[in-house]
Amino acid sequence: MNVTERFLRYVSFHTTSDHTSTTTPSTENQKVLAAELVNEMKVMGIADAEVDEYGYVYGTIEATKGYEDVPYIGLIAHMDTSDAISGKDVKARIVTNYDGKDIVLNEEKNIIMRTKEFAHMTDYVGQDLIVTDGTTLLGADDKAGIAEILTLAEQLLNDASIPHGTIRIGFTSDEEIGAGADHFDVERFNVDFAYTVDGGKLGELEYENFNAAAAKVVVHGVNIHPGEAKNKMKNAILMAMEFNSMLPANEIPACTEGYEGFQHLSFINGNEEETVLEYIIRDHDKEKFNEKKAMFEKITTYLNDRYGTGTFELSLKDSYFNMKEKIVTHMEIVVRAEEAMKRAGVEPIVVPIRGGTDGARLSFMGLPCPNLSTGGHNFHGRYEYIPVQSMEKMVQILQEIIKA
Repeated sequence: MNVTERFLRYVSFHTTSDHTSTTTPSTENQKVLAAELVNEMKVMGIADAEVDEYGYVYGTIEATKGYEDVPYIGLIAHMDTSDAISGKDVKARIVTNYDGKDIVLNEEKNIIMRTKEFAHMTDYVGQDLIVTDGTTLLGADDKAGIAEILTLAEQLLNDASIPHGTIRIGFTSDEEIGAGADHFDVERFNVDFAYTVDGGKLGELEYENFNAAAAKVVVHGVNIHPGEAKNKMKNAILMAMEFNSMLPANEIPACTEGYEGFQHLSFINGNEEETVLEYIIRDHDKEKFNEKKAMFEKITTYLNDRYGTGTFELSLKDSYFNMKEKIVTHMEIVVRAEEAMKRAGVEPIVVPIRGGTDGARLSFMGLPCPNLSTGGHNFHGRYEYIPVQSMEKMVQILQEIIKA
């Protein structure tokens, strides 16, 4: 199979993760894809391919003769997709020789991907774009990474003329809910360094990411019949709105870019008696990150003073930290990726991740792990797409990276 055939096959698997689940992986469907990947790896010649009890897939490509002592390299991608939009029954199609115009994804539902909104579409005139029918995400995040890694693996196993050291492959579950590295066995993986193939636009190379935390605010109210509520009702919905209004209005994803951090209200539910707010907190700068968390605590204290102790209940939990502090002492692996991209005719784009990857946590677990592009755009939404040519070029870049 080529990289496109693999990708189209993988996106047919429904592997949405579930942040409310208490199991690992969070959804059984991820195990179905894991089993398929193990079977495919064994067929192509990866004899030790296996899936562990947590749904993680591992496998080894042995070094070519004479290169057993060069650094062991890991290549990692994740199997789950975001729950921001459905990933079930993905209907992917290829827009061949793209003409640079708006793409009608779904005529019946009038879902159109417009160049006015996504100007980067016009960078791919003449190429072949894989898109959805507008009712689901595509799954390039991160099934494109899996397809690219396994296409490289097949090339290496079929062509002994490509010199390389030992290559370890790892496919994780539940990355989209921040749990992709929870049970990753770094010691078992046994490599000197690794790369996650989980980025966006072709050429992106990332070794900085957000510091990340999750905040949950539970507002406890008092409900009284509206006709008798004067001086008695404490409407939890209104108090929750008051909490949110005290956060800086310009520090939200829609108002920030680059190194600018944010807090993002991702969930709200409740009634007059109890309302729950869930946030994610992000910043590349550790000091500013801590200031954002402290602001949540300060607002909670202030409103509890106003409405009564225990009215606002705050839970804060760190998710991951900026991998830069772990990568800066291993910049040779970033340079290796930059040079590989240039040899493949791609100009490296070194940018900070406005998010996180398994590589961030793995770097803090002792495995230096920058992030590479997959070639995709508009992840986590109905307008997600990926150029075929970008995936093909990523396979070439991976080959250049692992060459000894």
